[in-house]
Amino acid sequence: MALLSRWALYTDGYGMLRGPLYQEGYRPQLSGHETFPLRYGWLKKAFDAVHETEDGKGDNRGVFLGDDAIARLGVGKNMVASMRHWASAAGVIEDAPGADRLVTTRLGRRLFADDGLDPYMENPATSWLVHWRLCAYPKKTTWFWAFNHFPYAVFERQTLIDGLRRLAEERWWRRASATTLKNDVACFLRTYVAQHPGDQTAYEEALESPLTELGLIKQIGRRSGFRFVRGQKPSLGMGVFCYAVTDFWSRFFDNAQTLSFEALSYEPGSPGRVFLLDENDMVDLLSRVDKASKGGYQWSETAGLKQLVRSHRLTHDDAAEFMTADFDRNHQRGLA
Repeated sequence: MALLSRWALYTDGYGMLRGPLYQEGYRPQLSGHETFPLRYGWLKKAFDAVHETEDGKGDNRGVFLGDDAIARLGVGKNMVASMRHWASAAGVIEDAPGADRLVTTRLGRRLFADDGLDPYMENPATSWLVHWRLCAYPKKTTWFWAFNHFPYAVFERQTLIDGLRRLAEERWWRRASATTLKNDVACFLRTYVAQHPGDQTAYEEALESPLTELGLIKQIGRRSGFRFVRGQKPSLGMGVFCYAVTDFWSRFFDNAQTLSFEALSYEPGSPGRVFLLDENDMVDLLSRVDKASKGGYQWSETAGLKQLVRSHRLTHDDAAEFMTADFDRNHQRGLA
């Protein structure tokens, strides 16, 4: 597809970028992680902290406040705040509608309950789902923008910072200081990039985030260069892919019975962009989606028109059932 036509896919016809970040009233989130990337075990700890208190009465947000939270969760005060931040961003916990309370989500319970699919993030499907929640939803500004709008495959840290600064200026975002942007980009890169284990500190940093195992961003050499790794993703299962398609469809095109290949591949928040898939990878995955969705979707290339057709309106419950297949498949493989 020509570059111009690709650009037209996510502009409004007048050259203005479209998508959630460019809507009036969007409130950017450029902090909250306290400079700590997501770490192993944090989502389970945050889930348990809320789950143990959500059935009581009153405000339970204190589970992440005070000295007792530090002792109970086994990390420092800033890390406790970061833990809550990541659990919320990953869709594991949320604020209860109309109440000053925290509750666990359906996704959180399905994954991180003691009898859940993968409480300790040992299965790559969980990391792919967390990545989807961070980058397909606009809540975390840098994460969404980097995967859905940033135009460079190879880049330097400062390029990413400068791009965000220009975006903040164009959108008149407050509280987007140079220090805030620098810290947010640093945390973003540490979320996805495994560090070179040249010394003990670097080795510990390399083990920080489970999302580094997805291999979506690689460091070039030992300096400030990076590249997005576009192409086939062997550890991305059809269950998670179907979950992403269903989630994307229901949030942005809920009344449509068909969705074009271009929308699935290039729209902000689409599976093609968030998973860094090229066109051949998308065709391969979409051609197998009929079986993975048990007929919920059918891939069509009639008269040269590539599109996905859904047999009926699919819900988030359907999406959750799709993703479960990846855990069942990996579980059986582990028993073999």
